[in-house]
Amino acid sequence: MYPPIEPYASGLVPRPDGAQIYWESSGDPVGIPALYLHGGPGGGLGAGGYRRRFDPARYRIVGVDQRGCGHSIPNVLDDLDGLDDNTTPALIADLEAVRVELGVERWVLHGVSWGSTLALAYALAHPDRVSAVVNAAVTTTSRAEVEWITETVGALFPEEWEPFAAAHRPGERVVEAYARLLRDPDAAVRAQAAAAWDRWEGVHVSLDPLHAPGPLHPADTRLQQTFATLVTHYWAHDGFLDEPILDRAGELAGIPSVLIHGRHDVSGPAITAWRLHRAWPGSRLHIVESEGHGGPEMMELVARATDEFADSAEASRVG
Repeated sequence: MYPPIEPYASGLVPRPDGAQIYWESSGDPVGIPALYLHGGPGGGLGAGGYRRRFDPARYRIVGVDQRGCGHSIPNVLDDLDGLDDNTTPALIADLEAVRVELGVERWVLHGVSWGSTLALAYALAHPDRVSAVVNAAVTTTSRAEVEWITETVGALFPEEWEPFAAAHRPGERVVEAYARLLRDPDAAVRAQAAAAWDRWEGVHVSLDPLHAPGPLHPADTRLQQTFATLVTHYWAHDGFLDEPILDRAGELAGIPSVLIHGRHDVSGPAITAWRLHRAWPGSRLHIVESEGHGGPEMMELVARATDEFADSAEASRVG
């Protein structure tokens, strides 16, 4: 991958409902526009490692903190009453507002985990604004995927899943129970639910060869609660997708795409990436045999794909 770089510009885009969406740009200000979509929901841009997956001499690299997290305003924990307005259509509209604010006509999308779902949803909504897609740790946030990661995969970790699942009421899905608890008026209830969710996040990725034991966010309880609140909100509503992405994947024909997934991704088995690839004419799929839900080889493949798309864009301009 490329050496670390810092943003040359950043800002907030105001939205009609009062939210403000944080963006940052790095690389070449007149380069090929690219948009990075982080995982979670609620993961945020973090330390900015995503910038290393693009050639800074050729790309204008844009990162966005999705609404409710990171540097976007307000944080979901400060506006639980507004959580119902935080939906995938709202995120897509936010991204369009950022695109217009920055004067971008079309951009390469790069999503990881939940970010790959958002990239796909955006591409389906605005195919004319997408020049290519590079997705890693591929998800589509279908109900089946949510059921797997919150319930079915518990068969591999029964001693951890049983206390985790004890939160749900009869007839209530586990994810719905946590979505409810993380909106409880009692801050102690919310904190306890977030800690339990965070622990489970650490469990279901524990078979990844690169896994570091322990909770996902051990030292940052605010990030822990932000992440858990947004993840459960989205997962409890099947990603706020009117139709399953896999049912519409054929509509993405004509958009160049590279899909990268780890064989050891127990949290999101490779079947989703495979089905998306089979349904998306012209897509390319790489299964990384040595990694799970991310890793250095997967990110090297992302960088290689963005290089290829830059080569193609430059060749088209010359032609």
